[in-house]
Amino acid sequence: MLVYLRVFKESFAFAINALRNNKLRTFLSLIGVTVGIFSIIAVLAAVDSLDKNIKDSLSGLDSNTMYLANMSFGPTDVPRWKREQFDEVTYDEYRQLKASLSGAEHVAFQLFVRRENIRYESEQVSSVNTVVVSNEFTDIQVLEFEKGRFYNESESNSGKAVVVIGSEIAESLFGDFEPIGKKVRLYGQKFTVIGVVKKEGSGLFGDSNDISIFLPANYYRNRFGNNNPFIKNIVIIKPKNGTDIEGLKADVVQSMRGKRGLKPDEINTFFISVISGLKDAIDGIIGAMNLIGWIISGFSLLVGGFGIANIMFVSVKERTNLIGIQKSLGAKNKFILFQFLFEAVILAIVGGLVGLFLVWLIAMIMNGFIEDFEFVLSFWNMFLGFGLSTFIGLISGVIPAISASKLDPVEAIRTGM
Repeated sequence: MLVYLRVFKESFAFAINALRNNKLRTFLSLIGVTVGIFSIIAVLAAVDSLDKNIKDSLSGLDSNTMYLANMSFGPTDVPRWKREQFDEVTYDEYRQLKASLSGAEHVAFQLFVRRENIRYESEQVSSVNTVVVSNEFTDIQVLEFEKGRFYNESESNSGKAVVVIGSEIAESLFGDFEPIGKKVRLYGQKFTVIGVVKKEGSGLFGDSNDISIFLPANYYRNRFGNNNPFIKNIVIIKPKNGTDIEGLKADVVQSMRGKRGLKPDEINTFFISVISGLKDAIDGIIGAMNLIGWIISGFSLLVGGFGIANIMFVSVKERTNLIGIQKSLGAKNKFILFQFLFEAVILAIVGGLVGLFLVWLIAMIMNGFIEDFEFVLSFWNMFLGFGLSTFIGLISGVIPAISASKLDPVEAIRTGM
């Protein structure tokens, strides 16, 4: 055992010495592996970070939450020309579903409307994300409040001119003054501020609640009617805990088909999209991005591996005379083998570590400058980078090392001379 440890130690020392004596060549070899490892780990870390941030954005919603609309949130077999003929989901359909769905905990109605300007005295915030929803919305997508509250069922049903605003909107309009009870102008009318949503930072899906305002859906319906072609309606359904999701979907389909008078041979003129399905679609996209990243980055790593192999063949050629002398003095084949194999592995590991350091450095810079996106460099990705660089070193160095170990000492000395 001690003999093998001595062989390892001496082979390692020879490898380090060879790398020190050829600094430029060593540096050029490192670049290839560094770029390869950097490319793969950077892509994997970026995709993991995107996946984490997307799922964090969806974490506030029950994965079984359903969205009923005349459009699909995912792939569909229904042709576009036919989808465009589907009627919008109506307020009456929302009321029917709310009254009839025993498996639903909450049912909310939302209108997607254009952005608006909101004003308080001389202060104005332009192009504000306007969320027009019924009062159940805050029970489905839970909102935390810095001050005040969300509008109640009575205010929602009557379409009262009340508004809930995001923290950045409140700061822009009121500064250090108390916003609750103040009158702001919206749609040419005064609205009473009844709540300020707690600051949460920006999300990946749509606008952050920090720069949004919330007002009752019935105010908008009473003011602008139900047939505005520029408005999209959806019904949001949150199932009760333990409810059979497929059964609830079937109840929604039955209720909607009955309300719309669809015949048995007619297709549904609406779509039911479930958050869990959206997450599955995201997982598929993330998996495809990972695969593409591996393929593209793999070429960089392959070039780095060929670079190390080429350098090792050159190194064997240059040191043929030395190899012959070592063998004539009693050096075993495995000593020569380990000497060149260690050299290749050390090159690859150092290049991999430099690549990992660059990824870590970029991650720190991005986390410092991009406030609402967390760039994650996981331990698994770091371990993967280290393992890949070691593997590339072994693969790239094994053939040159074997060729060096099998040299005939007399021929090697004669060739070197």
